[in-house]
Amino acid sequence: MAKKNRGGQQQNDKVTESMRSRIAQLLSRFNSADDEVYTFEAGLSNHDRAEVHQQCRKMGMKSKSKGSGKKRVVSVYKPKKKAAAVDGIPKLTHLTFSEGTKEVLRDLFIRYPPGDEVEGREMYGTNSNENVKAKRKKDSMFCKPLMTKAEIAKKVQSLASRIKDSDKLRKITKEKSKLPITSYRDVITSAVESHQVILISGETGCGKTTQVPQFILDHMWGKGEACKIACTQPRRISAASVAERISKERGQNVGEDIGYKIRLENRGGRHSSIVLCTNGILLRLLVSRGAGRSKAGDSNKETKQDVNDITHIIVDEIHERDHHSDFMLAIIRDMLSSHPHLRLILMSATVDAERFSHYFGGCPIIRVPGFTYPVKTFYLEDVLSILKSVENNHLNTAVGLQNEDPDLTQELKLVLDEAINLAWSNDEFDPLLELTSSERTRKVFNYQHSLTGLTPLMVFAGKGRTGDVCMLLSFGADCQLQANDGATALELAQREEQRETADILKEHIENALSKSMKEQLLMDRYLQYFNPENVDFVLIEQLLRKICSDSKDGAILVFLPGWDDIKKTQERLLMNPYFRNTSKVLIISLHSMVPSADQKMVFKRPHPGCRKIVLSTNMAETAITIDDVVYVIDSGRMKEKNYDPFNNVSSLQSSWVSKASAKQRRGRAGRCQPGICYHLYSKVRAASLPDFQVPEIRRMPIEGLCLQVKLLDPDCNIEDFLIKTLDPPLSETIHNAVAVLQDIGALSLDEKLTVLGEKLGSLPVHPLTSKMLFFSILMNCLDPALTLACATDFKDPFSLPMLPDDKKRAAAAKYELASLYGGHSDQLAVIAAFDIWKTAKQRGQESMFCSQYFVSSSTMHMLSRMRKQLQTELIRHGFIPEDVSRCSLNARNPGILRAVLVAGLYPMVGRLVPARKKMKRSVVETPNGVKVCLNNHSMNYKLAFKVNSDDRPLIMFDEITRGDSGVMNIRNCTVIGPLPLLFLSTEISVAPSNKDDDDGYIDEGSDMDDNEDESDEDAMEIDGKSGGQHKEKIMSSPDNSVTVIVDRWLQFGSKALDVAQIYCLRERLSAAILFKVTHPRKVLPPGLGASVYAIACALSYDGLTGISFPKESEESLTSVENETVTDDPVAPLQDCYLHKSIMCDMLRDDARGSNDTNEMHCYFLRSCTPPVNGAAKSSDPLSHSIQKPLSQGTGRPAANGAVRFYVIGNGAAKLSDPSSHSVQPPLDSAPITAHQKPPSQGPNLVGNGSSTDASDGPRGESPLKRKKRRNRGREQSS
Repeated sequence: MAKKNRGGQQQNDKVTESMRSRIAQLLSRFNSADDEVYTFEAGLSNHDRAEVHQQCRKMGMKSKSKGSGKKRVVSVYKPKKKAAAVDGIPKLTHLTFSEGTKEVLRDLFIRYPPGDEVEGREMYGTNSNENVKAKRKKDSMFCKPLMTKAEIAKKVQSLASRIKDSDKLRKITKEKSKLPITSYRDVITSAVESHQVILISGETGCGKTTQVPQFILDHMWGKGEACKIACTQPRRISAASVAERISKERGQNVGEDIGYKIRLENRGGRHSSIVLCTNGILLRLLVSRGAGRSKAGDSNKETKQDVNDITHIIVDEIHERDHHSDFMLAIIRDMLSSHPHLRLILMSATVDAERFSHYFGGCPIIRVPGFTYPVKTFYLEDVLSILKSVENNHLNTAVGLQNEDPDLTQELKLVLDEAINLAWSNDEFDPLLELTSSERTRKVFNYQHSLTGLTPLMVFAGKGRTGDVCMLLSFGADCQLQANDGATALELAQREEQRETADILKEHIENALSKSMKEQLLMDRYLQYFNPENVDFVLIEQLLRKICSDSKDGAILVFLPGWDDIKKTQERLLMNPYFRNTSKVLIISLHSMVPSADQKMVFKRPHPGCRKIVLSTNMAETAITIDDVVYVIDSGRMKEKNYDPFNNVSSLQSSWVSKASAKQRRGRAGRCQPGICYHLYSKVRAASLPDFQVPEIRRMPIEGLCLQVKLLDPDCNIEDFLIKTLDPPLSETIHNAVAVLQDIGALSLDEKLTVLGEKLGSLPVHPLTSKMLFFSILMNCLDPALTLACATDFKDPFSLPMLPDDKKRAAAAKYELASLYGGHSDQLAVIAAFDIWKTAKQRGQESMFCSQYFVSSSTMHMLSRMRKQLQTELIRHGFIPEDVSRCSLNARNPGILRAVLVAGLYPMVGRLVPARKKMKRSVVETPNGVKVCLNNHSMNYKLAFKVNSDDRPLIMFDEITRGDSGVMNIRNCTVIGPLPLLFLSTEISVAPSNKDDDDGYIDEGSDMDDNEDESDEDAMEIDGKSGGQHKEKIMSSPDNSVTVIVDRWLQFGSKALDVAQIYCLRERLSAAILFKVTHPRKVLPPGLGASVYAIACALSYDGLTGISFPKESEESLTSVENETVTDDPVAPLQDCYLHKSIMCDMLRDDARGSNDTNEMHCYFLRSCTPPVNGAAKSSDPLSHSIQKPLSQGTGRPAANGAVRFYVIGNGAAKLSDPSSHSVQPPLDSAPITAHQKPPSQGPNLVGNGSSTDASDGPRGESPLKRKKRRNRGREQSS
């Protein structure tokens, strides 16, 4: 019987590794194709077919066997999209505006009523077609140097003099002459002269990356011609390190003749003849070349000149096939005919050269041999023998790591009883599958029903669930257990005539392999305790210790899948006293999230007697060269993101490397002397690895790529262009991406690029993120949007501790951070963490905060740099002014803040499924009917068990992912109210309310997507479609009760008047966004300004309406820590606790940072939950309200047109109460006189406000007071 292993599930020992690998390859190929069904050939064994079933489930596909005997085959089906299903009859959420919102909207529509086209032009301004261009600072990095022949000759002479006068340079030049590429110098320069495209296939160590750019530069200078050579690398560290190496070889500093441009950093300028950059940097330059053609009569002359100035493009490491390089090559191929001066040089160490040559019309291939010392290769069998695992207690250590399965609780036994009953009696297998997948212990697998004695294995065997039977067998389920009637799993399968399942069980019981070879015995015993598809940190530690004991010199490079594996390996090593000794061992982590300065440490040699160990991802395969590496340990695994367009699900899974990658990793060991490579996988596995990795363009959503296609050529068809790439994405992937772009207004229904789409593509972020930024600028809530945009593009800053107590403290810390901005949001926790970190850093308390709140300091620093870069881009494009101090006055308003999140995450919306006994975590239903679990790292993962059974909160989430287990889940999400969704969704429609249901329930079972369904006769689509007589009936009275339908599946109750107002505000919001991105320097027209302000007021009053926040039961970090507060910033960490009150003080200090402008910013800083009814009560000190400007005591307006704000609380006006938040009116408005009310336009739009509008009423009068005053006036007059 197989034992449960340390790495997860045990592999089926009846299926060979080669067969398992072949099945995986076939399924991966099928998943990437357009076919809907794939049938394996006949002749597969029962166990082979079971392996197909198991891998299909992991990939989210269906499988079914049919036929008998030798003709039995297994077919695989891709999942079909389902219509949104309704789980029960949900209680209808009723949306009612508060009195404050009603008053604001009433005032708005009195002054700016919905009207005809003429009135619309007056509202939106008369210069709507005028596009005022923002002044941009020209980036001349890719412009050709302005040099005469005399100046070029002087540079050539200077280089020769430097080499002649420097012993160091003469030595470097002598070493360069020994490189294999040197003898191909004339061949390369001659080929570049006579062909537009050449391909250099050079083995590792031949010198192509550093020498080819210099060959071309020296050749051009020899002719007396200036040049601009753009060399692309797949990673930032590669571009920077290669630029430094070339500069060193030429006796210069980086930024002179050799420069580089990467994200967050650049050196050099127009004077630099060689520019190293990432693929993404050059791609944006090429795309912007076509952006100027999107408007008739306008051409981007500056950008086109940049492209025309580039004389040579060198694309290195093309075998990595990232989506930037594939897309860039398609663009360059089309450019070649119109740019005859341009030369393209493709380079790689391992590549299908003929395929690339054919893609570029049969370009010449120059093959250069490599220069590496011999490398001896060991595989897993050899490593186990070297370590002598049995004698050296390696396997004993592995066994010792296994904790004994805990006893089952009484509650879990009851849940198992119910799940077994449902599966056996009703064929409802999901609850039992969820339990066996989440509770992977033998006591669960072998649990026997309290009455019948049935086990999960018996149930699946009797029901013919072949794949699930194999899964349980691999986990160590016991076949010999008997039910109360004496039947075993095999007998139940035979009794129910499940022949295939019975055959598998029979073979599993009867067959026992006995192999005599010592290596195979070691392998068998090893695989009993470890899953080879996971990283064995124990084995790596022991192998490192063996290398260090048997040798004294040479750096060790360890290839690991991802950052988590790097951290776990480092933690494991630091538990060993030998590796903790920093005088003998230097451990360096190499990952893209590590700052550039720290990454460069890998190139420095340690002092004598110290061993350097580099823990790296695959970025060390070809991106960089560490010249003192002698030993390489290859885990054989890498993190690979995949995308399933049929389910619209992404997955980040650990997968096997390709043969090309394995060769590259092996080659890292022989750069300076003979080396050794240890592959921690078997020889059989090595033979079955795929030749190359699947191109990234076929493994990811491509919304950004599709938008770039339209920016490049607005008239082309997106799918027609992408088909021209080397490996085009699936049609379904393209259609999904186009649908998203149409939903957000970037493309029209006929795929025409809109003005908004052009602006969305101008920023270096995803189009959805761009739209969120534009909305946040309009709502004066930019700061949190910047944080969210960068965290989405990079990663969230929270670390995942390993110890149980630390996990509880980390969860409490995240929960407490989110509570500062309203709670129940993973995204708000990130925003709060950054805000507090920024202030803690200024106070010198950064390390204390990061430690207490489990925040990664390196991630925070990266987010900070990314925010600055993104803010610079917004300023460069003119979307915000250079002084951004007034761009985020509403950043602490919970209603507006959640609306910003909706703008960035839409259309990823779902609703919570009511909790049931069998559920262990919350489940969210998505628009296509798929039900997805919330990840247990989300603070909302048990939300379904905290709310009332009738409530179905709305959830916004970032993405749906499928993990290694095949289970789909949502990692980060936020609870929202319906109002932001009504403003920002693609479409809303209205239907009559169900009058027969006094309780407010309605039937959601009709298919809203069917145009011929009778529901369409009852519904009037507000966004542009007429409903005839039904429209008139539904909207005949403003007080009619109606049902609002969002995106044809979410339904809310409301009044006809409220819906009509929402529709009008939706139109004006779209117009305002379009106006601001088109005229970023202009003030909004009066009607749009007033409408935007009304939207902000509505979100502030009613943005949280409809959210039923449960009573909190989690422990706060304070109670978990049970520590006292100290004001001593240098106190020992274990005696310090950063209390929430201190965090609030930090935010308050940050809010007061602009006192020099004579402003007071009122922020929402309370930790308790805000009221959800949307009504501001003057007697409630915790109420949130729309703030109105008052005089400053002297009757004069504040400096710069700013105004102070009172906060309504306890019935008294307070100037600086931090327990409330306000919507700020425009700061560039005209002074307010004694008999004017404040302008009813939008909040401060970072200097983009609107013209003011005055009417009667004293300053500072709230909407409620104004309504009462008018009522009193009417009574007196009557």
